[in-house]
Amino acid sequence: MSSIFGNIFRVSTFGESHGVAVGCVIDGCPSGIEISEFDIQKDLDLRRPGQSHITTDRNEGDKVEILSGIFEGKTTGTPICMIVRNADQRSHDYSEIKDIFRPSHADFVYQMKYGIRDYRGGGRSSARETLARVAAGAVAKKILSQKGIEIFSFTQQVYNIKTEINPSEVKKEDIFSNIVRCPDKEISLKMIDLIEQMKSEGDSVGGVICGVVKNCPVGLGQPVAQKLSSSLASAMMSINAVKGFEIGSGFASSLMKGSEHNDEICNTDGEISTKTNHAGGIVAGISNGEDIIFKVAFKPVSTIKKPQNSINTDFENIKIDTIKGRHDPCVLPRAVPIVDAMSAITILDHLIMENGLKF
Repeated sequence: MSSIFGNIFRVSTFGESHGVAVGCVIDGCPSGIEISEFDIQKDLDLRRPGQSHITTDRNEGDKVEILSGIFEGKTTGTPICMIVRNADQRSHDYSEIKDIFRPSHADFVYQMKYGIRDYRGGGRSSARETLARVAAGAVAKKILSQKGIEIFSFTQQVYNIKTEINPSEVKKEDIFSNIVRCPDKEISLKMIDLIEQMKSEGDSVGGVICGVVKNCPVGLGQPVAQKLSSSLASAMMSINAVKGFEIGSGFASSLMKGSEHNDEICNTDGEISTKTNHAGGIVAGISNGEDIIFKVAFKPVSTIKKPQNSINTDFENIKIDTIKGRHDPCVLPRAVPIVDAMSAITILDHLIMENGLKF
């Protein structure tokens, strides 16, 4: 099972949802970067369960422990190991489904592929693994900030409720002004109402997160096989519940003419830019200096309390009345820092491939 992201800035995650701990090891981190547990913790707090009434009721503090790679507040250039210990496991909630394959979960495919699976919350397939990515992403964001590169994402759509706000005009403080992580105040209230409704009905909904990278230098990306766009796509598609990715105009470009889609280039007092940004900041797999803008589509959370049909481990047809456990009715609010983390890990990896480890 592969658990490693990146080429030079490499992140390996480990641990299970109901195991002792979840964590990561970072290789290829530049030395001399000031990093504290506070830098990591503030991002983990944005992802942790139980943070609001529209997220899972699982109560985890998600307190990070840095085991290696940082001395006197600075990175040493050696592997950084961080862990978060699990505290609020309720493994008994899953005893009733240990012989059942839940619809749209990893249960069936893990059993068929590995001949064994951890049914306690999904084990390694649980989205709890992503907290390790958020921890690593916090390190990457701190390094990128020294180059003036800003990374953020926001909830753009929940089910059929969508904000039309321009991603390039979004302010970070507006994103975190509400529990659904949408910078549009009016739309965020509608999103919250819908998620509350889904929670009361025992159902779930998906949506879209928009990611933005500002001040990315021209030239990141290693065509043909290491395009920046393909690396971002791979990173985002590795996140639990993600079913789609597009950059710039994405699928809408198929409905445009070349005269409509082409981003005209201009020189304004020595500053090169494009009049539009249909390319989403990446052309031919290489960053062009414009804002990198992409969208990530998340499916509805698979665990719902409504009756469903499935099979058991004897391959017999069964009916599931309800599934116990604590799960989000919509994953998007807690997925925003995960998208940020995978963006940062990817951009930093390409920056190091281009310029080396000197920061």
